[in-house]
Amino acid sequence: QVQLVESGGGLVQAGDSLTLSCAASGRTSSIYTMAWFRQAPGKERDFVAGINWRSGSTYVADSKKGRFTISRDNAKNTVYLQMNSLKAEDTADYYCTADGKPLGFILSNSRDYEFWGQGTQVTVSS
Repeated sequence: QVQLVESGGGLVQAGDSLTLSCAASGRTSSIYTMAWFRQAPGKERDFVAGINWRSGSTYVADSKKGRFTISRDNAKNTVYLQMNSLKAEDTADYYCTADGKPLGFILSNSRDYEFWGQGTQVTVSS
């Protein structure tokens, strides 16, 4: 099992930056991919960005490219989501997820991920 704990959410102003963290514990050696999803009230959970835990290669959803960056610190078993130029529409619960399937690409469907954190809320005030 892998446990994931997100942190860093909060209330910010439009245009601000925010960095979310996700600390993994447990069987971290089994992790192959980690990703961030977000879910706004009344909407589906959407892919934000993912990272190959082994190679560091990343994939950011097209609508977030240029503003969001995903990175990792293997020594700390932590993945980060740097969010810049935040907009009101970025308001959502942000979830960290991990999976152990050894794929050569980043999965963007939430159903493909096995382990999930509890989420951290991000509210962007305009």
